[in-house]
Amino acid sequence: MKVRKELYFGFTLMGLIVIAALGMVFSVDRMTNGHYGLLMLSLVVVAIMLGFPTAFTLMGMGMLFAFFAYHSGDQSAAGAMKQTLDLMVQRAFSVMSNDVLISIPLFVFMGYLVERANLIEKLFHSLHLALSRVPGSLGVATLVTCAVFATATGIVGAVVTLMGLLALPQMLRAGYDVRLSAGVITAGGCLGILIPPSVLLIVYGATAGVSVVQLYAGAFFPGIMLAGLYILYVVLMAKIKPQWAPQLSAAQRLVPLPPGLKAIGATSDGWAVGNIVNALKGKRNQAVPTRYLLGQLGVALLPALLFALVAVSSYQSVTRVAVVETYEGLQPMGAGTNEDEQASDSGGLAEPGGAGLSEPPSDEAGGVAEPPGADASAATADAVAEPPGASGGLSAPPGSADAAAAGEALHASSTQPAPLGYWIGLGVGALALAVFYGILSHARLEVFKMLLSSFFPLLILILSVLGSIVFGLATPTEAAAVGAFGGFVLAAAYRQLTFGVVKESVYLTAKTSAMVCWLFVGSAIFSAAFALLGGQELVEQWVLSMNLSKTQFLVLSQVIIFILGWPLEWTEIIVIFMPIFIPLLDNFGVDPLFFGLLVALNLQTAFLSPPVAMSAFYLKGVAPKHVTLNQIFAGMLPFMGIQIVAIVLLYQFPGIGLWLPQVLYR
Repeated sequence: MKVRKELYFGFTLMGLIVIAALGMVFSVDRMTNGHYGLLMLSLVVVAIMLGFPTAFTLMGMGMLFAFFAYHSGDQSAAGAMKQTLDLMVQRAFSVMSNDVLISIPLFVFMGYLVERANLIEKLFHSLHLALSRVPGSLGVATLVTCAVFATATGIVGAVVTLMGLLALPQMLRAGYDVRLSAGVITAGGCLGILIPPSVLLIVYGATAGVSVVQLYAGAFFPGIMLAGLYILYVVLMAKIKPQWAPQLSAAQRLVPLPPGLKAIGATSDGWAVGNIVNALKGKRNQAVPTRYLLGQLGVALLPALLFALVAVSSYQSVTRVAVVETYEGLQPMGAGTNEDEQASDSGGLAEPGGAGLSEPPSDEAGGVAEPPGADASAATADAVAEPPGASGGLSAPPGSADAAAAGEALHASSTQPAPLGYWIGLGVGALALAVFYGILSHARLEVFKMLLSSFFPLLILILSVLGSIVFGLATPTEAAAVGAFGGFVLAAAYRQLTFGVVKESVYLTAKTSAMVCWLFVGSAIFSAAFALLGGQELVEQWVLSMNLSKTQFLVLSQVIIFILGWPLEWTEIIVIFMPIFIPLLDNFGVDPLFFGLLVALNLQTAFLSPPVAMSAFYLKGVAPKHVTLNQIFAGMLPFMGIQIVAIVLLYQFPGIGLWLPQVLYR
């Protein structure tokens, strides 16, 4: 019987793990509990590679070795069994009471609903026409579609399968290289596990005790960076090797016009706004309803209306000054009492000087002078002063002029001139808008309408979910509920919301959520048994004995995760190995948030690295027969190299991932 190469690789890797475990057993004079913990870890990896269910393998191994840990002392078998069962119940309860995990079924449900709304075909078609003049346009459109759709769904298998059915045949018919086409689809489909809202980030946050909100904010720019590197690679390959990604022909770039526009004499290259306005005021709209033409003009003017709305709201935002309340004029109760008494004593009615009564002294004018002591206190002068304008009839109440002046000063201080940056941005935006309308042909208007019905609804859904999380308007669970409702709305808007669709989505959501929750339970039991045996302490002592620097530790950990991505999936790596790495971070001064971003980038390889490259098998299941698995693997290798470049960039410039969380949550 012929054995495939990937099976040879898998069996070889398992053999190396078994040999290493046996070598550890026979190389030590006395097996300690820590060594048994490492033996348990190696057995779990081998069992998972043999195909045993991950969650129940973790639970079974964890309970078996936990019993061994309790029974290794003076504990009886019955007592060890009771403690083992108590440990299982406590760990399961602690996992199920974690409210962060509630967002997982809601996000998954949103993904399944969006997937069944049949948006991906419209999205890919509109993006492929919008990017038709870009080198490697089909590959670029595939990557953008994968990034948007993977962000909305987060389900790698669904995205790779759908794009394999939709984009792969079109790329092959256009003359694209098989390896490039396969690499674009498999790599693009994996972006959903990095770009928020990502289930991976929720699982890591719950495992490492890191805020999911900050993880979402931190993963935003690294995800865009990775997608941009993919697009840059495709464009460069299309330039360097045009035979790998030929330009689309004129027939493939053709955008058909609706009959209503043809009736007014519109052509694909004609200026859209001018033709529609001329048709409205001319005689050529006799066969076309005015309402239809106004609708077309309204769609064409949407960017201008949006620009005006953003400009006005931005102007109000940058010119508004928040009034800071100060309390300098307030005094504690009772303060100034002595001073007031002294002022009243010195400024009140005084006994006339000398003995007996005398005439008051006259002033130069011969009039009546102020009583003695009137100048002794300013408070008294203020108290007996005539109200302003007393000689001129009725006047405003005292202090009203001051109040009006204070009100004007307050109004003046609540606004400020717009900064120079605003006017520069406004000018650049106005110039871009003018260029847009200058080149807005009828063909481009039709592409814009396609994007309005496919790209922008998904974009609004994603931004509303992410924006509510990142800006603190909602918790991840609340935002996930909003996203699930948005999935309902999208499915209903595209007339796909049927009982069968909802039933299937609920079933798949329950299945996926149950898998994730059982993984967490198994991981919690396994981690507890590993800690009881002292495996964590042994690993920590081994790592610290190497006297690694922070950089060396990060390189070592990422290399281990990269190698683990070959036989294991990301869920197994997160729930099994992250509890081992996380306690080591404090010793090397590594931020768990930054480490999580590195891990999320690195775990892209879990779907692209053979022999357990699930993306390759998803694509192979729907690809034409002449597309071999080796070709798919060969196409994924350059994108794995790009992922390594992205990890290096993130390490060298940590602000890519940490800038947004620091700005929003400092």
